[in-house]
Amino acid sequence: MSKIIASAAIRGAKEVFTNADQLFQKVVAEKGEDYPVEFPDTIYFLPMIYAMTKFEVKTLKDVREALEMTRKMLHPEPDANQWRPYLGEALDSGMATLWAEEIWLALRYIEGLEPEKDPVTGLVYNGFITDTIQRNLGIQLVDGRMPGFAAIIGAAPDDDTAVKIVRELQEKNILVFLSGMSNGETITRQLQRKGVELGWDTYIVPLGTKTEHTLYALDWSIRASLIYGGMKAGEYAGCLRYTKDRVFAFALPLGPLDDIKWATGAGAINMGFPAICDTDVPVIHPTGVTTYEEVDKEFDHNKLVGKAIEVRGLKVVSEKPAIPIAYGPAFEGERIRREDTFIEFGGPATPAFEFLHIRELDEVEDGKITVVGDGWQEKYEKGGAMPLGILVEVAGREMLPDYEPIMERKLHHNINEGQGIWHMGQRDVNWIRISKAAKTEGFSLTDIAKIHNTMTHKRFKTIVDKVQITLFVDEADVLKHRDMARHVWKERDERLGSMTDENVDTFYSCLLCQSFAPTHTCVITPERLGLCGAYNWLDCKAAFGIDPSGGNQPIRKGDTLDTLYGRWSGVDAYIKASTGGVLETMNAYTIMENPMTSCGCFECIIAVVPEVNGVMIVQRGHQGMTPIGMKFSTLAGTVGGGVQTPGFMGIGVNFITSRKFLYGDGGIKRIVWMTKSLKERVKEAFIHRAAEEGVPDLFDKIADESICEDAEKLTEYLTANGHPALEMASMF
Repeated sequence: MSKIIASAAIRGAKEVFTNADQLFQKVVAEKGEDYPVEFPDTIYFLPMIYAMTKFEVKTLKDVREALEMTRKMLHPEPDANQWRPYLGEALDSGMATLWAEEIWLALRYIEGLEPEKDPVTGLVYNGFITDTIQRNLGIQLVDGRMPGFAAIIGAAPDDDTAVKIVRELQEKNILVFLSGMSNGETITRQLQRKGVELGWDTYIVPLGTKTEHTLYALDWSIRASLIYGGMKAGEYAGCLRYTKDRVFAFALPLGPLDDIKWATGAGAINMGFPAICDTDVPVIHPTGVTTYEEVDKEFDHNKLVGKAIEVRGLKVVSEKPAIPIAYGPAFEGERIRREDTFIEFGGPATPAFEFLHIRELDEVEDGKITVVGDGWQEKYEKGGAMPLGILVEVAGREMLPDYEPIMERKLHHNINEGQGIWHMGQRDVNWIRISKAAKTEGFSLTDIAKIHNTMTHKRFKTIVDKVQITLFVDEADVLKHRDMARHVWKERDERLGSMTDENVDTFYSCLLCQSFAPTHTCVITPERLGLCGAYNWLDCKAAFGIDPSGGNQPIRKGDTLDTLYGRWSGVDAYIKASTGGVLETMNAYTIMENPMTSCGCFECIIAVVPEVNGVMIVQRGHQGMTPIGMKFSTLAGTVGGGVQTPGFMGIGVNFITSRKFLYGDGGIKRIVWMTKSLKERVKEAFIHRAAEEGVPDLFDKIADESICEDAEKLTEYLTANGHPALEMASMF
């Protein structure tokens, strides 16, 4: 490591430590040592300190001890005239910097200074990244949609360069964190001046105006080792190895680097995250100590992102349709307000549909785009609203009918990934908006078809040989073809609804999350979808047909070992092999004995409520208390990471209304408490299932947070309403 860098990192660590210590002295004098210290919505205390040392910072008294631990990691600068090793001391100082920054930011929360409000623009920054957000993004992290993360620190030379760098990262689906300042400027302000939409939905997350705010991104990274990787707090070597090998992050420091930037960078190097600078800095290339570049430089901003991707070793696959707007998943969360809309299709304004149908090879002309309707160009140019029917016809030698619904669901993502194009809903309740900005860029009606053509070929290249698109714009044609499509949709739904675990001999695995949680395997059956809610049995069957070497593999059921609990010899053998022997068995229909493991991106958590002989269900994102005295974030720490925890289990929402839901424990009648929003989401299907089970009034007997958040009041409510769980056999 360069002596210049090492010296700067050591100086920067001392500066950050001093700032943290001074703020601590002020806060403890005002609040006292018993005052609580915490970041919002996390069970990992101060995550970096907790992951590295297992020390739980809960009060200002704990902060005093954490500061002393940090002080011991500081070192003197290397002597200018006498050589001695300084690499380890620089890396120690880097970690000390992260600890001191974490303490400083937590104290700022107490002072009401976080999340930071920009004194220039008034923007309230994101601040600490919560456990809920981390789990919400889980599926994107593991399925390849989000190949990596970039932390931009400082500011670009000008606003246009700032937009160019960020847009290039967005188009490559890389999540971007913004922090720090250069010469009094921030890249967040640069993007705001250019009207760039910021936030999690667009993959651009502003953390704060100071370099120290980069710590929020590093906290997010280190928590991945605890949430998904099965690492325990205090296993610092394993946690750091996990971030290096599985969290593909890098830094782009823009503008001149000061001591605090070097010190924060030294902390990131501990985690395996390189920095690619746009200024003339000393570089750190592989020397035997480092395995790849840790600090590099690239002066040409047109090449900066490409250099960073090369250095970090990211695998980015990007194939942009031939359209005049930017394209990629980073734009999928973009919102288009009515006042910014040029034209819209469907929704409450006009009839619309989107339908994908399989044809024979000789019935499809690859690349053909047809618009049916008189004067459609003039209608489009007027703007406002138009009817629109989208018929996507595909053909391929390896095509199967089961693939239709899977491919059709991707039409939503196809459209939504265009910058300035917004899509919601599917089938005959779809809604599309094209922004004025996209129209100005030259986006036309036929570009919708071009997107579907290109992306259907790309997403399903192993089975799709031909794609042709027909767009209907006259209302009579839209209604006619919509009715035809409805017949097909009804047949599909009836076919899936009739499938049971008993009438198939093959289940499917989902191993996508093993990139983050090595000991987790989802076992997906016709009556139990994946815990993330994104994959059902037909999805997996189609995915295997499309990519036989992919993350969804067939599991031969083998002999039935337990009909009640849902255990099969073939599944046990697969579980043992896929987890490297860590797990040997799994029961699909019970929460009480060897339940299925979780990675961390489950939609809901089920937990036993012993006092009432039933279970509660809480969905991801709910921040209130539950009757067992734990919030969702605390529960998630118990369930995730690929471990089996009897009494707790992660599930997908739709499993709640499956006939196999907790079949071995008494089924749907065991549910005694659900969050209000979750109850409303499943209400219609739940009432139908409850009637099938002979308890048509069960829905109203289930409590939610508006009724109680503790076991005592829950017991009173269930007793008063005659909930069946109170009379069922004991779960224990």
